[in-house]
Amino acid sequence: MSYQSHADLGGRDMPGAIVPEPEGELFHGDWEPRALALTLAMGATGSWNIDASRSVRESLPDYAQLSYYQIWLAALEKLMLERGQVQADEIESGRMLHAPAPVKRVLKAADVPQVLAKGSPTERPATAPARFAVGQQVRARAARVDHHTRLPGYAQGKLGRIERVNGMHVFADANAQGQGEAPQWLYTVCFDGQALWGDEAKPGLTVSIDAWESYLEAVPA
Repeated sequence: MSYQSHADLGGRDMPGAIVPEPEGELFHGDWEPRALALTLAMGATGSWNIDASRSVRESLPDYAQLSYYQIWLAALEKLMLERGQVQADEIESGRMLHAPAPVKRVLKAADVPQVLAKGSPTERPATAPARFAVGQQVRARAARVDHHTRLPGYAQGKLGRIERVNGMHVFADANAQGQGEAPQWLYTVCFDGQALWGDEAKPGLTVSIDAWESYLEAVPA
């Protein structure tokens, strides 16, 4: 079965109205903060990386029917089941029934503020010169890939211009597949709205995305 992302929704016509939520309203149920805490705690064990977790979330077959934290929780269950860190009967019963699987690290409650403040920087030392420069015209890769990618569908095959060179960063596509960090140059690419969506876009609208070097190809001057 080919890989399918259900999260690549930018630029699509979606059913129903988009209703903005009040600023600062983070949770809609008492269980949601616990789902967030469990996800952060398990991520800190080093059992998987952030790109692998995103890949599992976006490929959930019932993604469109789940709320934000239901997606997080369903992905966490899948990741842990695949690694033997939880069993199906434990999920069904809601309690531990088997001995815990060993993990590399354990995030202690007292360390949470410091760990979250530190974050997980993705920039890596440059090992080669950047292929593209600010102001250069490029075309985003048009071919579909059969794995997690951070290149949005609406930009594929479209012309843009390099707006900023951001250094070399962990390549999400490779990292999600367990192929290592494979750092690449990361660029901010600016697209004209009408190049993306034709006359439906307001004149003067621009959209900027961050794109790794292998997402882009040079356009002859």
